[in-house]
Amino acid sequence: MKRAIGLFLSLAALGSGFAPADPAARPVPLSVRSSFRLGNAGVVCSAQVAPRDPRLSGMFDRSYTLSCRDAAGPVGTLVALRHAFPIDVAPMAGIPAAAGQERACGAAGHVEIDGLGQADAMLCRDPASGLDYRRYALVRGNTSYFVEGLAAYDAALRLALASVVLNRQVPGEIKVASTEVTDAAAFARLQAGLLDPLGVRGEGYLRNNGSSFAESAAFFEVLAEKARSEKGEQADVAEALANQALQQSNLGNFDTAARLFGESERAQLAGDGLSQRLLRNYRALDQLNQRNPDGAVAELAKSVDPVDAIFNSAKLADGEINLPLSEAINRENSATRRMGAPDPSLTRAEKAEILDGQALAIGATAARIAGRNEEAAAGFAKARERLAMVRGGRVASIVWLSAEIDIEMARIAGAAGRKNEAEAGFDRAIAELEAAYPASPAVLSAKARKAAFLLAAGDRAAAAKLFAAVVDESAAIADSGTTLRDLLAPYFSLLAGEGSDGAASAVAAFAAAQVLERPGVAQTQAILARQLTEGNDAAAALFRLSLARSRDIVRTEGEVARLGALPSPTASESAELTAQQEALTALRREQTEILAKLSAYPRYTSLAPKRVTLPEMQAALKAGEAYYKLVAVGQDIYGLYATQSAARLYAVPLSRADLARTVQKIRNSIVTIENGKVVNRPFDLDSSRALYKALFGPIDAELAGVRHLVFEPDAAMLQLPPAVLVTADAGIAAYKARTVDIDADAFDFTGIAWFGRDRSISIAVSPRAFLDLRGLAPSGARRPYLGLGNNTVPQQRPVTAVADSCDWPLAVWQRPVKADELLFAARTLGGTSVVKTGNSFTDTGLLADPSLDQYRVLHFATHGLVSAPRKDCPARPALVTSFGAKGSDGLLSFREIFDLKLDADLVILSACDTAGMATVAASREAGVTTGGNYALDGLVRAFTGAGARAVIASHWPVPDEFNATRRLIGGLIAGKPGESVGTALAGAEAALMDDPQTSHPFYWAAFVVVGDAAKPAIVGSPAR
Repeated sequence: MKRAIGLFLSLAALGSGFAPADPAARPVPLSVRSSFRLGNAGVVCSAQVAPRDPRLSGMFDRSYTLSCRDAAGPVGTLVALRHAFPIDVAPMAGIPAAAGQERACGAAGHVEIDGLGQADAMLCRDPASGLDYRRYALVRGNTSYFVEGLAAYDAALRLALASVVLNRQVPGEIKVASTEVTDAAAFARLQAGLLDPLGVRGEGYLRNNGSSFAESAAFFEVLAEKARSEKGEQADVAEALANQALQQSNLGNFDTAARLFGESERAQLAGDGLSQRLLRNYRALDQLNQRNPDGAVAELAKSVDPVDAIFNSAKLADGEINLPLSEAINRENSATRRMGAPDPSLTRAEKAEILDGQALAIGATAARIAGRNEEAAAGFAKARERLAMVRGGRVASIVWLSAEIDIEMARIAGAAGRKNEAEAGFDRAIAELEAAYPASPAVLSAKARKAAFLLAAGDRAAAAKLFAAVVDESAAIADSGTTLRDLLAPYFSLLAGEGSDGAASAVAAFAAAQVLERPGVAQTQAILARQLTEGNDAAAALFRLSLARSRDIVRTEGEVARLGALPSPTASESAELTAQQEALTALRREQTEILAKLSAYPRYTSLAPKRVTLPEMQAALKAGEAYYKLVAVGQDIYGLYATQSAARLYAVPLSRADLARTVQKIRNSIVTIENGKVVNRPFDLDSSRALYKALFGPIDAELAGVRHLVFEPDAAMLQLPPAVLVTADAGIAAYKARTVDIDADAFDFTGIAWFGRDRSISIAVSPRAFLDLRGLAPSGARRPYLGLGNNTVPQQRPVTAVADSCDWPLAVWQRPVKADELLFAARTLGGTSVVKTGNSFTDTGLLADPSLDQYRVLHFATHGLVSAPRKDCPARPALVTSFGAKGSDGLLSFREIFDLKLDADLVILSACDTAGMATVAASREAGVTTGGNYALDGLVRAFTGAGARAVIASHWPVPDEFNATRRLIGGLIAGKPGESVGTALAGAEAALMDDPQTSHPFYWAAFVVVGDAAKPAIVGSPAR
């Protein structure tokens, strides 16, 4: 059954859109689409329908807003009008990305545009911003086409014009400045913000059907915000929330999905049978995502109310339209009518019929998973029959669902040994999806499932070839990793299986594993690398300013959403909402203009490669180094090991769940928190040894010569430092023999062969990020060290402090960490080292300190807060500081850390559990649109974003007893000149391993180096 689970995430996209589409007319002409991509290479740009454009006057006029990834606002506009519109037309108020009233324009000329021929052209300059704008115009038949936008985005303007005139997507490359600060979901939010609610809804369903789950989630999140802020229909809110919940389930965020499903149910109108059906189906799909087919069947069995319209399937199929249906058809959306197209919405009765047909398909899928193939085949046949009753099956969502049914029936045929029939079914589905959703994750999903079928049928060569093609194609298809996360499991099984070419399999697996990577700290490291390698000229300053404005925009969007969702805002809240909306508009315009200026510098118009080949990684490794990438795909775990001259892939004999249980068992033997107190137990040597054998057993002999291991964790190993694993049985036997004596010290683990002994370990988050960090030059800061900690103990919360219902109790500030390790480090490093404690160590002081980028090493010895003060409060990672000036909350928050300006080789976080995660919400509050909800996405990511090349963070509360933490950090700081971070830390750890009082891993193993541990721990002052 494990292999059959692979389709769940893809099948979950059965939450179907309701836009009619004639299969014979595919590909769908651009004139009836609400959004389409510009070109097919380079920076991703798109055109969104803009029905409120004041230049539109007739029902056949059309307008589009043009946007590009990383640009926070529109980069141009395009209109197609049934009346004359000369190229030198005067500017009109309210048109984005256009030169202002004071523009200075050159004379009109002519240019050749690929695919179109000659067009009128004009260049204008806006004196206020100093930016150039381009205009192109031409006439075809009775339609005038006009496009205008920032000259830096000229390629996008030309492709938009060609695409709209030819009514099809025109291929081409767009080379413009890119900060790579956003991902597909963040760009989807921008696109959604430029559409009206109808367009947002349609695009959300389109992305859903194309299996772009993260993008779909972003569209429906924006739709829910629009419905609330514009006080839309309650049914619209319920539908948006239900779809948002389904996408979160597709992404594996089941707790979030459950919360959103509950909100959707509460937002439903009483007796709304349509919303009930939608929620019923989505909850059933959620159960399938959680690998619970019985739960899906139970959800489908729940009763729903009838729909409030008469639906006669037979008469409708014959083309007879009854009164309720005619009323619905005649209700056209005014904005869509201006585009010259009828309202694409189906009637409520038709939607209900589709949802009931979908329910049959979901039930049939659950039956197939349970092995009841005859029942499943009958169910799929009934689903097809019922769906065909709605407009002859010529509906976009039905086309998609038909392809999914083809795939399911192909799997049933394959299980029965009917190989030719199965292949034909897969090919038919792939063809349908390529026509309806070209270059989408849905197409990759279908191909991956066909490849899995071929493998199961014994055609290993064909399966390997098709899987490799899926991996290659995924590099150019945004949001594909989530869809393929489980579907590539058979590919890894094939590559790691007997008879495979070891070297070739490792190369292929290394590429495939990078498809599965999640955004987060890896992306932040990549941005930092780009920021630090570009120097300090005007272009670099523009790049940094663009990053800052991007975060400001995300924060302001959050505040607009919060104020817009207030059910009964006060006058001051309404005024604040207006002010924030105006600020958001200004920020978006400013950030987009900054990117336009940045496009003048070629180094910012080339996209950094996202993936690394295995030979590239091997070439970057030094003698005595190895890269170990742990890969969790589906429920399976694989190890991929590489040195300069060799590489191999092997299956780890643990499931994802087994690994999670083992890691938790080991962590529980290191430390638990009981009644607010730290509790240690004798370390679980047997589990640690067993985990070492599972992860590293096949390469045990080769590891003997590895002095520096770059370890890229996945799944539960994100929460456990590999140094605590035990590499030999002898020490365990000696420990057990010694502790038979009841008076023996069960916490004395001297003599154990720890994986971390005499070996430095780097924690990497992706191959690309590691190579980027390895290539960075050291900090140019002049001062060696800044130590921060030992907060002032307050007797009460200051009157001027910020306060809310989720404040931490005052006790958090009343147990400051001693400054001993800070003072020792400052004395050791000498020079212009500085220690700030007490009242000089405040959040407001740090945020106002312009000299932080003058320190090569920053060291925080304070309490770290990674959880929430109460269950009903959000978790916001932070470091405890003294209370400062007015507005201080005595915390250096995740958001505030991102705002620091550092140029540090190393940040040391000598605090509790600083390697933990930050939630998606906390990331958004910090102005970060990607990542969240995974280990290392918290304080580590924040300090990386602030400018730290490497971060030393802890996996559990750091100990005070036996001066263990001071000895660790002291050993790190007091290392030999030029000694690497990893070597210095390993040496300090070894000293604690050999001391009976501190030999328990609790005392020596908490800290990990996130970055390149081969870099020097302390470097000399830069040459003047």
